[in-house]
Amino acid sequence: MAQHSAKHLIIGGGIIGCSIAYHLAKRGEKGVVLLEKANLTEGATWHAAGLVGQLRSSRNTTRMLQKSVSMYDSLAAETGLECDWKKTGSLRLAASDDRMLEARRLTTMARSFGLEMHMITADEARDLFPYIATDGLKGAAFIPSDGHVDPGGLCQSIAAGARLHGATLKQQVKVLDFTVQGGRITGVETSEGTWEAETITLATGMWSREIGAKLGLTIPACAVEHQYIVTEPIPGFPDNLPTLRDPDRLVYYKPDAGGRLVIGGYEDDTQPFGNNGIPGEFVRQLLPDNLERFAPLADLAAITTPIINEVGIRQVINGPIPYSADGDFVMGPVPGFDNLMLATGFLYGIAAGGGAGEMIAEWLTEGRPSLDLWPLDNRRFGAHHGTRAFMYPRAVEHYAHHYKMRYPGAEAQAARGLRLSPLYERLKAKGAVYGSKNGWERPLWFAPDGVDAVDQLDFLNPGWWPYGDAEQKAVRGGVTLCDQSSFAKFELAGPGALAAIQRLAVSNMDKPIGTVIYTQLCNERGGIEADVTISRLAENLFYIVTGAGFGVHDSDWIAQHLPADAILTEVTSARAVINIAGPRARDVLAASSENDVSNVAFPFARTAEIFIGAAPVRAIRIGYVGELGWELHIPTEFAVHVYDILCEKGAAHGIRDIGYRAIDGLRLEKGYLYWSADITPDYSPIEAGLGPRVHLKSKGDFLGRAVLEAQKTGGVDRRLCCFTSAKRLPLYGGEAILQSGGVVSLATSAGYGAHTGQSILYGYLERPQWDTVDFELEAFGERHPITRVNAPVYDPENARLKD
Repeated sequence: MAQHSAKHLIIGGGIIGCSIAYHLAKRGEKGVVLLEKANLTEGATWHAAGLVGQLRSSRNTTRMLQKSVSMYDSLAAETGLECDWKKTGSLRLAASDDRMLEARRLTTMARSFGLEMHMITADEARDLFPYIATDGLKGAAFIPSDGHVDPGGLCQSIAAGARLHGATLKQQVKVLDFTVQGGRITGVETSEGTWEAETITLATGMWSREIGAKLGLTIPACAVEHQYIVTEPIPGFPDNLPTLRDPDRLVYYKPDAGGRLVIGGYEDDTQPFGNNGIPGEFVRQLLPDNLERFAPLADLAAITTPIINEVGIRQVINGPIPYSADGDFVMGPVPGFDNLMLATGFLYGIAAGGGAGEMIAEWLTEGRPSLDLWPLDNRRFGAHHGTRAFMYPRAVEHYAHHYKMRYPGAEAQAARGLRLSPLYERLKAKGAVYGSKNGWERPLWFAPDGVDAVDQLDFLNPGWWPYGDAEQKAVRGGVTLCDQSSFAKFELAGPGALAAIQRLAVSNMDKPIGTVIYTQLCNERGGIEADVTISRLAENLFYIVTGAGFGVHDSDWIAQHLPADAILTEVTSARAVINIAGPRARDVLAASSENDVSNVAFPFARTAEIFIGAAPVRAIRIGYVGELGWELHIPTEFAVHVYDILCEKGAAHGIRDIGYRAIDGLRLEKGYLYWSADITPDYSPIEAGLGPRVHLKSKGDFLGRAVLEAQKTGGVDRRLCCFTSAKRLPLYGGEAILQSGGVVSLATSAGYGAHTGQSILYGYLERPQWDTVDFELEAFGERHPITRVNAPVYDPENARLKD
């Protein structure tokens, strides 16, 4: 077979693959080649509905979609190929009080993201979309810069642009297999020969699982059936109709050529597609329509737009659309491979196409995108996410809830109960209300006797609030236990372990054995790639602990920078973790252990092997709530034994269990930050107020040192600030922070501190705002005064921690 070579090889000729090729070539990259097994667009792109909306729950995802719109605005002029891009705006209707609250929240979020969005009346919505019935309609939200497009035409226009800039797009070339050596794809075997390339990107949509299987991967991308109808022409159909979404009725609308409407929606119990393998070649094919399943959506659409009762249905489209294990994109590098990138699982690929292609092109050429895309990063998934048993039930559930009301904190119910702590049954019997993180069941809060152990959610006044407050107060005033077995845990060992961790961490890791160090791992730009706690167990043995959802990401970052004489091993399942915290924690631990746990024998930021009952326990004196406490890392088989002893010895002190929602309020009071919200690769430790963790004098070079040294010497232009309100506000993060009426920041995280009795939030401010104290916060469309204060608002001297 013939041999071929490329610098960047892209597999898949839908909108995502074509956009990646376009952006790589436009950046001046040579040797950009795309392989498509059929013809361009003939997977899922050609039958997509074509709505282009920009607002998502993540600021950077929204920014990425804004890049799509910016690209589509100028694409036809650049390529000479029209794509029927109509920037007519989008409407989101609200037919209930809670939908109005949701719309106001989204409008506030859009404001904080820099996206224009307005609340309008029902009559104003009808003026924009005359077919709406306003009976029962409370109002609507309008985004002027959204629009709609012909998906096939858009993809062909992007492909023309890619060719214009020098990319090669080859059709009718099927990928058959791969050759892998030493974690690198060295050959891509195709129907026209073998390709070698510096980078390989899978933009393979619904075929990603099957392609990934050839590489030994379980890629968490799949497909489900999605239906929409196209009406017959409507007489007098106006030009420039916006797109329309009515989440209360689960339906969406797009104006179509010839005066028609495209109407689709998200019903219960859609069918997975390809869960037992995609049948045949499946090229430019549709599935048999299922009007019985679509009928409830049609009935609901008739309430929104009664005119559809008067026009016929011209066509029913039932096609597989890409999906993923959590309903969002699957982008980024693959751990264990040096040159493999994923760009798949795009439910709304037409809206994302332009921006996603640009981000992947940056990832391939610069090592990371200009926007931190953690909510879309492939490394947010574990191995179980790509299995049939997890992915398809979860995808079907996410699909059904695409428009359904989901209050902040709502948890998926499908594919639950996968990873259970040894304490699961004990805590369930005590009223634990469980949530899920990376497959782990974790207690969110505890329902007292007489209260059903089901989550109580709402926008303005969630029912769990008083129970979470009581748990917070118990930590501050007594002693509590929290099951934190879901922590991701690793051991770094070998002759090169110390040198490796010194190179990665901003703190000096060459400390005495038994030292515990909270530190950050930064990239060369000074951005925070990981936020971890590291215990030195031996000369060249380090125990690394990170959040349950960050293990794959953080271990991949570490592994990328390890020398041959250092080995990273995951030990998450080997140890359960119980956090004991509160001013009475030492009393309980001393009564439970035969070891000396006094402050002299066991000071703060130290680890030691102790016995609790008959169990050997790695006790780490650190925590995330700001009180005297220990993380007890216990061999899994001893966990119930240790828990029972702590409960027995703690009974005289009123010991009780707490969940993760209480922890969130406690850490806000203490000023503890959360990676992926307060700190990300977009921000440095200096900007985040973690400068004391950066040790420039006591260690040599490390990743990001040059940038951090310059920031420490010359200062920064933005920094993370704390704000409070004496009023309990319904805050969930993403709210707009205003000064003199203008948006100056957004809340990176927010909540309520029950001990201090105030709402607490964090947000980055630019230098001109640093001397300002009085700000406003916009939440659910209402503005509230907030005050910038020095953090932390609780125990700034760390007296409680070090007592």
